Amino acid sequence: MITIHLKYGIDPDHIEDFEEDGRRWVTLVNRFGGTRHGYFPPSEGDSDIAYALFSFPGFAEYERYRADSVPDPECRAAFELAHR
Repeated sequence: MITIHLKYGIDPDHIEDFEEDGRRWVTLVNRFGGTRHGYFPPSEGDSDIAYALFSFPGFAEYERYRADSVPDPECRAAFELAHR
């Protein structure tokens, strides 16, 4: 198993977008054979950093997900949301 760790910078004026991004990727990662473990915002104090963890059975499956997600329309929409 391989677990990926992502670091997010959260714009406080766009919390709803961050939440929507999370909902989308939980479904998408699962569809591509992975497991999204969740999003981990700061527990105390002011911070604009959050983390996400997701796993795949192995590195080959993760690399396949990376390649297959690029042309996928739902993934492209999620990428665009994250970049706004």
